[in-house]
Amino acid sequence: MKVMIDATALLLRSAGVKSVLYHWILAMRELAGGKSIRVYPPMPEIGGLDHQQSVTSQWATIRGISMAVLNQRLGLPFPALAAHGMDVFHCSNQVRTPPRRMKLTATIHDLTCWKMPELHTAANVTADKRYAERVLCRADGLIAVSEHTRKDAIEILGIHPDKIVAIPNGISESYFDVSGPPVRSKPYVLTVGTIEPRKNIDGLLDAWALMREDLRHAYDLLIVGPAGWASEKTVARLQSVPEGIRWLGYVAEDDLPKLTRGASLLAYPSLYEGFGLPLAQAMAAGVPCVTSNVSSMPEVTGEAARLVDPRSPSEIRDAITALLENPEERVRRGQAGRQRALERYRWSRIAARSLDFFQDVITG
Repeated sequence: MKVMIDATALLLRSAGVKSVLYHWILAMRELAGGKSIRVYPPMPEIGGLDHQQSVTSQWATIRGISMAVLNQRLGLPFPALAAHGMDVFHCSNQVRTPPRRMKLTATIHDLTCWKMPELHTAANVTADKRYAERVLCRADGLIAVSEHTRKDAIEILGIHPDKIVAIPNGISESYFDVSGPPVRSKPYVLTVGTIEPRKNIDGLLDAWALMREDLRHAYDLLIVGPAGWASEKTVARLQSVPEGIRWLGYVAEDDLPKLTRGASLLAYPSLYEGFGLPLAQAMAAGVPCVTSNVSSMPEVTGEAARLVDPRSPSEIRDAITALLENPEERVRRGQAGRQRALERYRWSRIAARSLDFFQDVITG
């Protein structure tokens, strides 16, 4: 079995997507070997994650594909992939379909451009729909990051159920390590995500403003994530929030596990998620969650979270208050989440399921 993974997302996408792709490829290589899992395109350095200067120094790459990134951006064909004996090409980014002399697979992270187009730019909606037509609807097999996303793909894109499997994202082992001193002396509620409309930071700020004064004084609200699309009003609000609300901006990948495991709870009232990586990360660290009762979030968290209507600040407030005032429930939900993460979201398990998927595509 020889699988080539499109790794351009390591250069072009956000930190969360880069981290997931990076660890997914490494985990599969540990099980299958470097000659079985290769990356496209070949570059002196792919990734740029904080803890690894050069990713490709440990990976096998294909030679002879010149100007690969430029070719992708211009929509040009892949000139040399089929000549190198690959069985499968796996798309992880919006690239043009490679030659049909090999099997084609792809990952679907979410279908928000269909379900909630108002949360995206018009250009992103157009690009996603073109990608679906050129790649997703033509693929020999698809991975959805949740069962909810799998069902969306079947209903919206008309994907045959036999062609798509649900394999969740994995979690870095550093989140399962709960040792070490606290990073902050004052207790805090944490939220993680790019500042953009879909993450509903304004809804969380509205909920926090409704909290009892004694709880707002006892706990800080820490907001982690860089400014994103259509964030100007939210950023302006974050820059003038009262004491006790702290916008930390981007936090390095190596530092985020420590910040996560020190939280009293994770508040994640997103409007829509194909998976919801910060939820699984908090669960791995044994941190209880408050999250939305929509899309994949109930599926990801199970008993680890109190579920709320993300458009109701009072429901968000009530759920946060209930957990902060009930240490026993926080422990119970934290333990349930950690067990769920151990059983479902370790990279070794995700890699094994992914390799089985590729083998099924090749032999199917």
